[in-house]
Amino acid sequence: MTVTVIVLDSVGLGALPDAEAFGDVGAHTLDHALEVSRVNLPHFTDLGLGNIPGVTSLANVEKPLAAYGKMLEVSPGKDTTTGHWEFMGVVLEHAFKTFPPDYPSFPKVVMDAFDKVTAGHLGNYAASGTEIIEELGVKHLETRKPIVYTSADSVFQIACHTDVVSLEQLYDWCKAARGILQGEYSVARVIARPFQGQPGAFERIGTARKDFSVSPPHTTVLDRLKEAGKEVIGVGKIPDIYNHQGFTQEVKTSSNLDGLEKTLELMKQQPDGFIFTNLVEFDSLYGHRRNPEGYARALKDVDERIPDLLNAVGEQGLLIFTSDHGNDPTWKGTDHTREYGMLLVYGPQLKAHHLGIRESFADIGATVAKVLDVSWSGAGSSFI
Repeated sequence: MTVTVIVLDSVGLGALPDAEAFGDVGAHTLDHALEVSRVNLPHFTDLGLGNIPGVTSLANVEKPLAAYGKMLEVSPGKDTTTGHWEFMGVVLEHAFKTFPPDYPSFPKVVMDAFDKVTAGHLGNYAASGTEIIEELGVKHLETRKPIVYTSADSVFQIACHTDVVSLEQLYDWCKAARGILQGEYSVARVIARPFQGQPGAFERIGTARKDFSVSPPHTTVLDRLKEAGKEVIGVGKIPDIYNHQGFTQEVKTSSNLDGLEKTLELMKQQPDGFIFTNLVEFDSLYGHRRNPEGYARALKDVDERIPDLLNAVGEQGLLIFTSDHGNDPTWKGTDHTREYGMLLVYGPQLKAHHLGIRESFADIGATVAKVLDVSWSGAGSSFI
């Protein structure tokens, strides 16, 4: 039996009850993107996305194909690692450390240690990745010094042009930074951000991006599945988020559509286990860049592939669409937004019904474990 979970990265369904503490009251990624750009999403509509309470941008259907609902995030955060870890049973008590958006973001003791490895740096403030490359790219080409920046997430990002810094060197610098950023300075992810092109036309190389994450603090559902002999296949940036723990296979992707194609190929093989996919472009290309038109188009791209995905589920299989946080493309700033996670669950043997508001993202992992008949006594409750 195969269970497939596809994370529509950042497609949140409205502000969580505690959104005021995050400055996100009123955010609604899905509705606001579709209000700006009215694209048709017939297959998401048929699944029942518009039946989820709080979703107003899509029609309510009488007989949805999927079970539907939304999920509370218990962990105190609105970032990729926090959301994904909770999916697989790791509920954080304390948020990951972030650094101030002004200059300098990272303290002198961190950057002095980093400079001993790299012979200097540029940047060291919060910025959009594409913008800081345009701002500092030419100076980087002249000096070969890496561009360092952060965001509202718990990240230390290093951007380098591949003409002056090889990928191997960039990855080595990231590993060094990972070693420096420990204890009180620990961040969730150190991210390699290679780019190419000429001044005025720089572009990031998504396929060469690499995340160096902290490891989950305890056993996850992924570990339990692997220990039980199940296939655990991470597609896209999924393995990076868990520091490559708990997987039997890792599949790189270059875009949302590439991720869907590779997921579909894997589903057709019907592995005995779990396929776990992240579609990151909603977040990276359209949410952070506050591009609701692009966000809506990306939703339409996924919608068009849904019939193929449903056909590949298998008689006993399960397909789950979910989201790890919000990133409202109409919201102020460039940060993620604290929102409900999406929940659509399709299976030929599953009766479509309202799943309500789940008490934790961890219900995803608990459900995967139960359906695959693997013992899990950690966080989360199965909705099957």
